[in-house]
Amino acid sequence: MSNEYSIYLVEDEQDLAQVLKAYMEKEGWDVSVFHNGEDALKSAEENKPHLWILDIMLPGMDGYEIIKEIKKNSDIPVIFVSARDQDLDRIVGLELGSDDYLAKPFMPRELVIRVRKLLTRIYETGNRLPQIIEITGYTIDPISRKITRDGEMINLTGKEIDVLLYLIENKGKSRKREEILEYVWGDDYFGSERAVDDVIRRVRKKMPRLNLETVYGAGYRIIPS
Repeated sequence: MSNEYSIYLVEDEQDLAQVLKAYMEKEGWDVSVFHNGEDALKSAEENKPHLWILDIMLPGMDGYEIIKEIKKNSDIPVIFVSARDQDLDRIVGLELGSDDYLAKPFMPRELVIRVRKLLTRIYETGNRLPQIIEITGYTIDPISRKITRDGEMINLTGKEIDVLLYLIENKGKSRKREEILEYVWGDDYFGSERAVDDVIRRVRKKMPRLNLETVYGAGYRIIPS
């Protein structure tokens, strides 16, 4: 499916945008470049991409405002790129639902690698799971990444859904924090393992009937209903 992926790149540095576009198009991806958020969001009303890449500092709407609009109606994955390399920016991005954060300057090839990993994890993991998952009263569509219970939509962030699907794929088996980190955050993540605990806590709060257990000394697991 890799040749069918559509990517929206919102970057106001025109030279950089064209370089990144060229690198990603070599992978067979369809890349649309926008220099402001308003134009990108208008285009997405008719042609939703598989992935957004957002600069944070943009004219008009900044990247944080754009991701809020994106997440209102979908859970399309988002990568932030920014010259601001502060922990606070990364934390805000994660809280708003971003899936990755890349600080400028970076090598275009690094972005390509992160995009490939993210697309594979988001879209191809779903292909290994049943088309529709029914578990403890929740209905989960791994492809659209939508979760409902009694007809009500449950809104999870990208990381929350990634962790949930990973544990469902391995249901009944305990998975250590480092295994979850490597799969969901990638092997280039150097933050605290407590990031996993925070995501688990939020999933439990949003899905209280889910049998998501802590296995002391061994990590977490989901018990089949």
